[in-house]
Amino acid sequence: MRKPLEAYKMIYLDAGDTLVTIPAAQTILKQYLGLRAVDRDEAHIHELFTEAFRLFYYVEKKDNFAVCSPESDRAFWVILYKHVLHKLGIHEEWTEEQIWACCHELYEMYTAPAYYELFDDVKPFLEKLKARGFRIGVVSNFAPTLRAILADKGIMDFFEIVLVSTEVGLEKPDPAIFQLALDKAGVAAEDVLYIGDHETNDIWAPNQVGIDAVRILRYPYHHGEGIGSLLELFGDPSVREAVT
Repeated sequence: MRKPLEAYKMIYLDAGDTLVTIPAAQTILKQYLGLRAVDRDEAHIHELFTEAFRLFYYVEKKDNFAVCSPESDRAFWVILYKHVLHKLGIHEEWTEEQIWACCHELYEMYTAPAYYELFDDVKPFLEKLKARGFRIGVVSNFAPTLRAILADKGIMDFFEIVLVSTEVGLEKPDPAIFQLALDKAGVAAEDVLYIGDHETNDIWAPNQVGIDAVRILRYPYHHGEGIGSLLELFGDPSVREAVT
C-alpha cells in the first residue's frame, strides 16, 4: 500500500549507507598499508571494495537465516576484507597470519566512530520528523558500536528505539527483526515506514511483516526504484511511487 509520509506514525531507518557512511574507506586502507611499507593504488582499492560489497553484501538471501552475534558480524567483514587484500596481491608479500591479523585490525577501525560521517540530508530529515511528531527508530545490521557512532555524530537522541543485529541476535533479511521492531514500539505494521539502501534487507524483509518500505540510492552502483535523498519524502509526490 502506497501512502504519503503523513499517513505513518513511526519511521524506522537503516544505519549504514542510509544514515552514516565511511566516505574514504579506500583512503583508510591505503594509509594503513602504507604505514606497513605496502603501496597500492587508491582507485584500485575503491574498485575492489565496490566489487566486494556486490559479492558479499548486496546479495539476495531470503532463507536460511542464522543467529547473529558480534562474532558472526566480525567474521563476515573479515572475509570481505581478506577478499580485498588478496585481490590487491597482499598474500604475495604477507603470510596468511599477517593478513588475518590485518583483517581484524581493519574491522576495529571500520566499526569505530572516528571514520564515520552523516549524509548531508540526515540531520535535517530527523529534525523535520521530530518537529512533525513522528516516532523514530533504527533497525540495522551492525557491530555493537552502532550506538556509540550515532551518539558521536549527534543523532542518538532522535531515536526512541535502536535495534542492532549483534545485540538482538537477529539480522536482516530475517523478517523476525522487523516483527521485533513492531513489538518493541507497540505499533501496527501499517503505521510504520522503513527506509534503507538494500533491496532484500530493507525492502523485501520489512514487507514480509506488512511494513511499507522505501529504498534510498546513495551510490552510483545503486540501481532501481528509490529516492536520492531522505528529504524527498517531504513534499515530493513522485516519492510515493517508490514506496512498496
